[in-house]
Amino acid sequence: MSVDTGKILDGRACSQELKDALKLRVAALAKRGIVPGLATVLVGDDPASKVYVANKHKDCTEVGIKSFHVNLPASTTEGNLVERVKEYNENPLVHGILVQLPLPKQVDVENILACIDPRKDVDGFHPQNLGNLLRGNGKHFFTSCTPAGIVHLLKWAKVDMKGMDAVIVNRSNIVGKPLVPLLLQENATVQVCHTGTRDLVGHCSRADLVVAGTGKARMFTPEYFKKGAIVVDVGMNRTEQGLCGDVDFSAVVDKVAKITPVPGGVGLMTRAMLLQNTVTAAES
Repeated sequence: MSVDTGKILDGRACSQELKDALKLRVAALAKRGIVPGLATVLVGDDPASKVYVANKHKDCTEVGIKSFHVNLPASTTEGNLVERVKEYNENPLVHGILVQLPLPKQVDVENILACIDPRKDVDGFHPQNLGNLLRGNGKHFFTSCTPAGIVHLLKWAKVDMKGMDAVIVNRSNIVGKPLVPLLLQENATVQVCHTGTRDLVGHCSRADLVVAGTGKARMFTPEYFKKGAIVVDVGMNRTEQGLCGDVDFSAVVDKVAKITPVPGGVGLMTRAMLLQNTVTAAES
């Protein structure tokens, strides 16, 4: 299949440019005797989580960020996990903390996220950071990586979001909710939908920008999009044919103006924004 490369929102190229710029910032920090440090905490042996964490440490090595990591057993209590997080909160060599999700059932995720120092919350999940982002008061330390990566990629591709009708098909605290204020800041008109939305096709097919994140492989077929729409696929699904997004890419690509591939799109931007947040934390 031949694809017009001008239609591709290339997360690979965009994230590489961002990482190259971060290398220069890390070099400047080194002259001040500072090495940015990212600490990751993994609880249990989930294979996908292990891959995600390994990729994050690989990225850190590429740009010169020092990695700290602890892998705790799946039986770890909430109290023990809190203590680990507090140790990293107090460690001056650690500038960013990431607790890999999901966590075991015996652990209250919200309690864990809330105990991370918001100044080291490079995932942007702390309620203080999320709340201030929503308020738009400029007092949040970090923005959630996936929404920040989406907006960064759109700007990099010179997509002017001003006045766009944008539909986000995701209502999570990780993607959908924090993306709303970011798109509002770009003067888009934003609507949040989900799998329970009536006439989801109708809502999406009227939009200039659709962000698809339902976790259902190739759910979004051509009827979901109007001709010339911009499509951001947040999905990452493992199928017998390999990785794919929530958008049926091959069926949709000829109809839309721009689209993110999977892999090679939003996932790489998410990883790059984590690095940027960590370097920013070290600079402050």
